[in-house]
Amino acid sequence: MLLKCINLYTRIITKRNKCAACFKQFTKMEHLVEHMRTSNHSVHEPTCGICKKHCRSFESLREHLIGPLPKEACKSIFSNQGCEFCLVILNNPDALRFHQEICQLPSVNAGLLAQLANLSIFENLVIDTGQIRRPQVVALACKMAGGGSDGSLDLCARVCLIDEDESIIFHTYVKPKIPVTEYRYQTKGIQAEYIREALPLSQAQRKIQDFLYNGEPMWKLRPTDGKASILVGHILDYDLDLLQIDYPATMMRDAAKYPPLMQTNKLSNSLKYLAQEYLGYDIQTCNEDPYEDCVASMRLYKRMRSQVHIREDHPLASDSQNQNNFALWRQSELEEMNPEQLLEISRSDYYCWCLDSQG
Repeated sequence: MLLKCINLYTRIITKRNKCAACFKQFTKMEHLVEHMRTSNHSVHEPTCGICKKHCRSFESLREHLIGPLPKEACKSIFSNQGCEFCLVILNNPDALRFHQEICQLPSVNAGLLAQLANLSIFENLVIDTGQIRRPQVVALACKMAGGGSDGSLDLCARVCLIDEDESIIFHTYVKPKIPVTEYRYQTKGIQAEYIREALPLSQAQRKIQDFLYNGEPMWKLRPTDGKASILVGHILDYDLDLLQIDYPATMMRDAAKYPPLMQTNKLSNSLKYLAQEYLGYDIQTCNEDPYEDCVASMRLYKRMRSQVHIREDHPLASDSQNQNNFALWRQSELEEMNPEQLLEISRSDYYCWCLDSQG
């Protein structure tokens, strides 16, 4: 009888000390408070539509639903009512079939665009300095040729910039500042004749920079209330480095660095993988095309941006209004809260792209 009472008491205590987000259990309330202090759980985390467990990334959520060791109750429901692309749960199989017709996106016809680009059709980006454009979201992608004695040095040889409607703003071959020694035709489709008369890197750089800045000086660029564009892409830092363009991190939405799109070990996923798993089609199947990469990056961004999360006045842990939420001097007060109250005051440590649609 004594043992049963001890077991019952233990279950009651651990249930009280169970994280309302990830469901981890702690023997002491102070341990749960410390967990909430460092975990940055929030409404912006990918969440199981069945048991409501919060996951750090969609990859973690996918493992929870269909991985090698899933939660069986969730797996059973998801197998009949869950979308394999966005991981939402629908009311019934019929609703799921209708949803997936929209959720699985079609691939783009990059082949025709590549042929047009070879003819320099897309080299004429026009910047209208007499008219202020509204702030836009644009996607950027580059393809590299090789330089140096062994051809291993990456050089930007082709660049593409598109808008939200997947229309091309700028698409051209680029002539690097140093000689190309490896054209990488088999994978990138780049040939010597495309580069010989191509736009010099400095001119391509200026055109892209002018469009991104949209008349704003560098020091004034900001993600809200400005004229500059939000820049979308995959491994953007590398592309911008090769183009020798500076752009603020607050103005970039990089699918390689976005926590919900990263692996469970916090490493980046390839754009090819992200397109397969979250958009439902293959890219980079033969010669890689920067337009195809731009479209995939833009579609991923728009899918992440369209998520509906509870609106918060101060959604980031770094906001000054949230800095005392889990302050040490509040420890006694925090230990008196229940797990749901602790989750309510917890904030994300990354900028959720859904916030772009709430501005």
